[in-house]
Amino acid sequence: MTVEITAQVRRATLADGDAIAQFNLAMAQETEGKALDAATVGAGVVSLMHQPQYGFYTVVETQTGLAGCLLITYEWSDWRNGLIWWIQSVYVHPDYRRQGLFKQLYAQVREWAQAEEACGLRLYVEAANHSAQSTYTALGMKPAGYQVFEALF
Repeated sequence: MTVEITAQVRRATLADGDAIAQFNLAMAQETEGKALDAATVGAGVVSLMHQPQYGFYTVVETQTGLAGCLLITYEWSDWRNGLIWWIQSVYVHPDYRRQGLFKQLYAQVREWAQAEEACGLRLYVEAANHSAQSTYTALGMKPAGYQVFEALF
């Protein structure tokens, strides 16, 4: 049985940067088996926080501290004449999983997106991460029918 705990969801501040970077390092290791460079990730978190035109971090905080985060970045949709908010870098600390914290994060982000007249939310998920896919489906999200291709530099 899932027991939901109440937490505060808020936009992150620079003071949250170290915790967010640690969450990102843990997420990459856990979901993809990748050991990222801590200095690069830390600099990337701070860099985004100084460039809000690219997006923002959201954190979920319990009485004992930060328990998770996610990143929102923006994609312009000419088809919809509006912004799609991309949910990225989702992480909930293992001690807080299955307690409704991502549900609270998602609900707040959805509310903000609608208030700011975004035209939708999207995210990508590892093909083998069935647990996350179940969570997203339970929140009303649907597979978009696209595959992600990339060319990283």
